[in-house]
Amino acid sequence: MIVTTHQPIFLPWPGFFFKAMKADCMVLLDDVQFPRGRGWVNRNRLKNERGEKWLSIPVWKKGRGLQIIREVEICSETDWQRKHLQGIRQSYANAPYLKEYFPILESIYRENNRLLIDLNLNIIKFFWNALSLKTELYLQSELGVAGKGTELIINICKHLQTNTYISFPIVEKHLDVLQMKQSGLQIRFCNFHPPVYPQLWGEFIYNLSTLDMLLNCGKKCSDIIASE
Repeated sequence: MIVTTHQPIFLPWPGFFFKAMKADCMVLLDDVQFPRGRGWVNRNRLKNERGEKWLSIPVWKKGRGLQIIREVEICSETDWQRKHLQGIRQSYANAPYLKEYFPILESIYRENNRLLIDLNLNIIKFFWNALSLKTELYLQSELGVAGKGTELIINICKHLQTNTYISFPIVEKHLDVLQMKQSGLQIRFCNFHPPVYPQLWGEFIYNLSTLDMLLNCGKKCSDIIASE
């Protein structure tokens, strides 16, 4: 069995699902520290007539110090859900697959999740179904596995009784590859080349949220991502 991991980011980019397609199992690291700066766990990019369009989920940070991802709460003092949905509807009004997928996405937003992890997981599962992925999906917290860095990856693989881990080459500098090999773990690095696909609004922008591809390409997304 081949295992991969990733933080449970918001509206993931195509590379997230490419890595999932290369594995038998993906573990979402919800029991690690929530990034203190700007990260991808609560924001991502779409596209409109002006170019990049950022969607950000407001979360409670002040006075909470270091938080782990699964404990981060959404700040609902503003009607951010309405703004997100309105922005998606306006930006992709001419997208061929908006009518097919927007109602599902809207229902997810309307659930008013208190925790960021619940919203992100529901969106990830939405993509999982849209892309017809067969890869098993787990939360780190559900597995009860702890550790940091390389130790965490080794512990996850031991828990799942696998000896093969897959990741992107950029992660190699953050891992102790020798320690992984000494623990009996084989690591494979896969290269992802962001695909070009039909996109609205002029010049192509790489590595947007997979939602951009889904609304423009529908079920072809799975083949587009896999081909890279």
